[in-house]
Amino acid sequence: MAAVASRRDRVSTRSGRPAASLIVSNDSGLALQTKLRAYFKPWRQQSRPSSKAEAASFSATPVTADQVFTREDLSGAQQMFGRIAEDFMRTEVLPREKDIYARDWPLTRELLLQAGELDLLRVDIPEAYGGLGLDKVSSAYVGEQIGIMPSFAGSLGAHTAIGTLPIVYFGNADQKARYLPLLASGEMVGAFALTESGSGSDALAARTRATLSADGTHYILNGQKMWITNGGFADVFTIFAKVDGEQFTAFIVERDMGVVSGREEPKLGLDGSSTTALILDNVQVPVGKRARHGGPGSQGRLQHPEPRPAQTRHAQHRRRKAGINARYSLRRRTTPVWASDRRLRDDQAKAGRDGRALLCVGDAMVYRTLGDVDQALEAVAETESEQSAQDHRRLRRRMLH
Repeated sequence: MAAVASRRDRVSTRSGRPAASLIVSNDSGLALQTKLRAYFKPWRQQSRPSSKAEAASFSATPVTADQVFTREDLSGAQQMFGRIAEDFMRTEVLPREKDIYARDWPLTRELLLQAGELDLLRVDIPEAYGGLGLDKVSSAYVGEQIGIMPSFAGSLGAHTAIGTLPIVYFGNADQKARYLPLLASGEMVGAFALTESGSGSDALAARTRATLSADGTHYILNGQKMWITNGGFADVFTIFAKVDGEQFTAFIVERDMGVVSGREEPKLGLDGSSTTALILDNVQVPVGKRARHGGPGSQGRLQHPEPRPAQTRHAQHRRRKAGINARYSLRRRTTPVWASDRRLRDDQAKAGRDGRALLCVGDAMVYRTLGDVDQALEAVAETESEQSAQDHRRLRRRMLH
């Protein structure tokens, strides 16, 4: 796609250096998380406050403009990719809003395929597996445009984030080669199955079990997952279960292995996205579909290093809602007393201004945080590159001697 043909030329707005491969495709998610923690450790140690006054000292610390990423720092390529996402939403998705809310899942799948053709599903997938491997700011900006229609944004976001990234971060080479190109194109739709009726925030209380078959070729999964986004039509699921009731482990499970979807859950919103239970009744999963990290180490997935804040997907929706509320507040008349009406309008106008100010603050916080994360990832990549160069020089010296 022409819009992303320049992705190899994309530049970090802070350093001016090429930002190639900020998603480390050859590293496991846990290894990358360890490196990020090491990067931030000195800062955390220095910033641990010993008093309330010290805790507030950040507000008096000088910060230069080049240290803070803002929306205005988006590059031309990032803005163009964002416009492609917005045009897709306005021309292909919004005109079919009624059908999406009527739960026309074949239509949702068709739109996801179209999004794949525009590279909108490839943003966070490494280039080696058919993705774009873009930075987190680019990912968030595209997600923001998709948020124009929250229900479809929920379907697409569940596919590209929790449906795909566990394989990006924790899949082995064979699993990545098998699934990531199909998820990147939209030929397969992904979903994530962690929650159960008795284990929400306490994920390790899950009761779904995985038992190794007698011949050692399959795990047999039994249990039920709840409130799974894309549950009604996804093709591949990242499902968590306890091996022998103890080792909390993720499995990559295809629907035709025996996954059954429950009814569509009634909701107070997002009616155009699928949310169902998953019933696992003696589902046979080949041992090769077990994720690379099992047992205690699999808890790292619950804190996997995906730093894109969910708020970015709904920023456009919040702006639209703020605009609707502002227009409604100006039309609404609650009392015929003109003095009270005038005072009420003044209060409503002030509330509107405050709301817009909060939107701006939230926007600034999101992009500054993402800019900091991209800077950290870039530093990790540079450290790895320098270490690799040093290793190469040592090896060369040994060969020469």
